[in-house]
Amino acid sequence: MNKVSVPIQVLPEQQSPSLMDHVGNTPLLPLKRLSASLPPTVQLFAKAEWFNPAGSIKDRPASNIIRTALEKGWLEGKTLLDSSSGNMGIAYATYATALGIPVHLILPASVSPARIAILRAHGVQLTLSDPQEGSDGAQHMAEKLAETRSDLYYYANQYANPANWEAHYLTTGPEITAQTGGRITHFVAGMGTTGTMTGTGRYLKAYDPSIRLIGVQPSEPMNGIEGVKHLPTSRVPDIYDDNLVDEFVYIQAPKAHAMARRLAREEGLLVGVSAAAAAHAAFETASSLENGSVVMIFPDSGVKYLDQPFWVEKD
Repeated sequence: MNKVSVPIQVLPEQQSPSLMDHVGNTPLLPLKRLSASLPPTVQLFAKAEWFNPAGSIKDRPASNIIRTALEKGWLEGKTLLDSSSGNMGIAYATYATALGIPVHLILPASVSPARIAILRAHGVQLTLSDPQEGSDGAQHMAEKLAETRSDLYYYANQYANPANWEAHYLTTGPEITAQTGGRITHFVAGMGTTGTMTGTGRYLKAYDPSIRLIGVQPSEPMNGIEGVKHLPTSRVPDIYDDNLVDEFVYIQAPKAHAMARRLAREEGLLVGVSAAAAAHAAFETASSLENGSVVMIFPDSGVKYLDQPFWVEKD
């Protein structure tokens, strides 16, 4: 058999796609078994953000923050510095190291061992803050370090950086409206840095002001749900738009754990605890509707949480 020679086209370096070009366009999954008890005119959908290259929704703001800083020259000769509860740090590590940018992250010592192991595998510099102070303590430590060594660090500050919420305005919101054919009626997301809700919510409200935005928070400060804040007792992020959210749902950790088990065993979806909290809130919302399309954010998969004991608990 004669072999056909196919010429390989090599793009110029400046036109070559980077890892950041593969962020977004994640699938919107129908949760059919979870919605089986609902009216047929009510649908549940989940945006599966672990399909991003670094494995979470934080790929979107991290890549946009890095891209913006590069365009403005803020990273020239400097180390990217920020605080994180895990996923944002992993996203920074993924995209910054691919570009040869050094990274220094401040994390609460209470974050899951799997996340710390991933970050160490990427070779980034880690500083662990007081676990009792949570993400607020890590943020405070990063601020102090940025103040004292402004010559060394570009402080990305995900809690105040507009490139955080703008990433969701430019990508997450448009993707959801396109994937639902514009039929979304409710949007449910956890409240962490609040970038997902602020950016996606602003886009959705501009698209259709009748879309209801539902923010998910833990029911108490020390809550066992990584990635979300109890805003009444936490430092509120500067990017948060307090005029945006229509309703808050407060979730107890055991209910999120039960939903995580249910999603794994009924839908085949192994998701993180904050995703399960969003699913619990979305199911409660959908249960009160006669018609509607409820879209929730699943920020990451459950792989990084498999060391937690709730997976084998009885329902």
